Amino acid sequence: MRAIILAAGRGSRLQQAADRQWPKCLMPFGGRSLLERHLLLLRKAGIAEVVLALGFRHELIEAELDRLAWRPQPRVVLNPQFELGSVLTVHTAAEALTRGGDVLLMDADVLYHERIMAALAAGDRPVNRILIDRDFEAGDEPVKLCVRDGVPVELRKQLEPGLQYDTVGESVGFFRFDEPGARRLAALAADYVATGRAHLPHEEAVRDLIKERGRTFEIADITGLPWIEIDFPNDVARATNEVLPQL
Repeated sequence: MRAIILAAGRGSRLQQAADRQWPKCLMPFGGRSLLERHLLLLRKAGIAEVVLALGFRHELIEAELDRLAWRPQPRVVLNPQFELGSVLTVHTAAEALTRGGDVLLMDADVLYHERIMAALAAGDRPVNRILIDRDFEAGDEPVKLCVRDGVPVELRKQLEPGLQYDTVGESVGFFRFDEPGARRLAALAADYVATGRAHLPHEEAVRDLIKERGRTFEIADITGLPWIEIDFPNDVARATNEVLPQL
C-alpha cells in the first residue's frame, strides 16, 4: 500500500500575508507541521511508501523533508500548473496510482485523529473505501457523501434535488482504492485533462468512479472523531483550540 498526499495548491482562501505564503501542509500545530503529522500517522499504520504531489512553493516542502530527514524519503512529483484544479495534480501522480496495490489518496490540509488513519488503512485485503462524518455543518462548503443502502450515490458540494439517500455526511477527503480502482481513477483523471477539465477538483473524478457502479466501496464511519480541513483563517483557530487538544 502507498499513500499519495495532494499538497500542490496555493491555499489562497487562508488569506496569508504576502511574506508568509506557505503551503498549507507546513502549518504547525503543537510543534509539528501537518506534513510531519501525516508522515507519522502513515508510519504508525505501516505505510512507508509516500508520494507527495506538490506545486506551490514546493521547495519549502522539500526543505521540510530535509529537515525531518525522513526515511524512506517520500517521492516528489510536481504539478507546475497548480493554479488549475486538483484533478490535474492527481493526473501528475498517475504513475503512483497505477503501479499496483492499494493506494491511499489524501488531502494534505487536514488535522485529524490517528483513528481516522486506522479506519482508512485497516485490513490487508484489497478494498475501495471512503470515510464519512455524519456530524457536519450543512452549507455549500463541505463535500457531501450520500449513501443509499450502504452504497455511495453522490460525492459533491451541491446535491441535485430529488436525490434519494438514507445517509449523508461530509467526506474527510481521504480515499482508499484497490489496484483496479486506482488504475481507473488515473484513467478518469487523464480524460479530465485531455478534455479541457483540468481546472476541476479531483473529487469529480472520484465521483465518476463511484457512479460507474463497477466496483464495491466500503463506507467507514468516523463520526465523533476529531478532524478539520483547513481552508479559512477561522479553521486555523478551530484546529488549534478544538481539534489539537483531542489528538
